[in-house]
Amino acid sequence: MKITTLLLAGAATLAFASAALAQDKTLAIVVKGLDNPFFEQVNLGCQKWNAENKGSEYKCLYTGPASSADEAGQIQVVDDLLTRPDVAAIAISPSNAPLMARLLRDRAPKIPVMTIDADLGADDAALRKTYLGTDNYLMGVKFAEHLKALKPDGGTVCLQLGNVAADNINQRAAGTRDTLGGEKGIERLAGQGGWTEIAGCPVFTNDQADLANQQMADTFTANPDLTAFMLIGGWAQFAPQAYVQVTDQVMDKLKSKTLAIVAGDTLPPQMEALKAGRSHVQVGQRPFEMGYRAPSVMIDLIDGKPVDPIIYTGLDECTQDNADSCIGG
Repeated sequence: MKITTLLLAGAATLAFASAALAQDKTLAIVVKGLDNPFFEQVNLGCQKWNAENKGSEYKCLYTGPASSADEAGQIQVVDDLLTRPDVAAIAISPSNAPLMARLLRDRAPKIPVMTIDADLGADDAALRKTYLGTDNYLMGVKFAEHLKALKPDGGTVCLQLGNVAADNINQRAAGTRDTLGGEKGIERLAGQGGWTEIAGCPVFTNDQADLANQQMADTFTANPDLTAFMLIGGWAQFAPQAYVQVTDQVMDKLKSKTLAIVAGDTLPPQMEALKAGRSHVQVGQRPFEMGYRAPSVMIDLIDGKPVDPIIYTGLDECTQDNADSCIGG
């Protein structure tokens, strides 16, 4: 009986040790919010990696706060992951870059930490091993180039942004303003390059689709002569029915191009909006690729392999003329 008990105890200990060992291989991707369909594409990439690497000792975990507006919730998710022995590396899309940097500085993680989709500020870049995602400044440049082609004489514009402290969105806004204005470091367009930002703009959505659509509706009502509205991210279009209702009120202007809409991202509902004439340009990121590549990059970091400090995933530039063929990788 004693021998049997010892054998069972030993087997249980080995099983526990094996389970603990198996748990030491989680590759976590932390997004801004699980309510954002853009990040669901990141999840699909993560799950594809899992499906193709079933025999691997690593597993991709997709997580984040329930709401994209919950900056403190994202900080808590990352903080909790840093206490888990099974987490081997983390890829983060920080909602509030300075707040996330403070956490990483205070915690000084022993595991590799990278950013995905959104980066930390330039002064905090040393806190992460690499950034995988969009060249956000270039994305803003592309917004502006397409708008200038639509409206070469300039005009009035409203920029719709996300969270105030989201570095990726702020970089896009900077690229947009610099390119429209024709000079670097423009904080607000006030006639540079023929473009002026209207009173009350930019507006900040806090990554909420309902708020984004309300802001668009209010802006169109208050500014009937507006030249352009720029969705620096795709928030309003992530609620397709509401976006249809909002753009219905300006469809004549959109058809005549009296009013131009340039927007970020190229998810299926957004491409349908483009084809229906409810926007003129969609500059798309590649979130699926981000989620699919992130686990492999994290494994390289764990193994000490050389990884570039910045890995860009490319952009897709879609117009009403090339909407059927513009999506790349």
